[in-house]
Amino acid sequence: MSHTEHEPRIIIETGLDLRVAEIIEPVIASMDYRLVRVRLMNQNGLTLQVMAERNDGTMTVEDCETISTAISPVLDVEDPIDKAYHLEVSSPGIDRPMVRKSDFSRWQGHVVKCETSIMIDNRKRFRGKIVETNDEGFTIERDQVAYGEALSVTIPFTALSEAKLILTDDLIRDALRADKLAKAQAANQNGEDDE
Repeated sequence: MSHTEHEPRIIIETGLDLRVAEIIEPVIASMDYRLVRVRLMNQNGLTLQVMAERNDGTMTVEDCETISTAISPVLDVEDPIDKAYHLEVSSPGIDRPMVRKSDFSRWQGHVVKCETSIMIDNRKRFRGKIVETNDEGFTIERDQVAYGEALSVTIPFTALSEAKLILTDDLIRDALRADKLAKAQAANQNGEDDE
């Protein structure tokens, strides 16, 4: 599956977080970044945490500053948050929230922890390795199976309410490899542009 630039998120915020996301996502997308998550948190007073990444999955400190500079004035004008807050733009990190269908295909073979909005196989919380994904959902092989439960379970994307990767040695190795690869490709592209 190709990394479609404007692939919609399947897991989105609610309430004020959603309002902020709707204001900043078009700005971020126009700059060739993808919004991962918006979260308003009560830390250092009030912190608005914006998680984003490049379409290739990389994110540098400079990228974070670029986004911060671009969305600050937009948030000042729209003024969705009626209190003073501190804006913090960050990368999703290795144990990242999974918010798009492509996240599941990209990190297939890794362990995910997720929650569903409806009961699936008599439960709403799951943890296991992603073994298959398609357009409708993904299948995991659970790492702990209760008596009478099937090893693998298929979770439709429509039922998903939250999901994130679990930090494992395999994940760290693959994430570092993917990051290195993306940076090398970006460097090659930049080299071609600069005549």
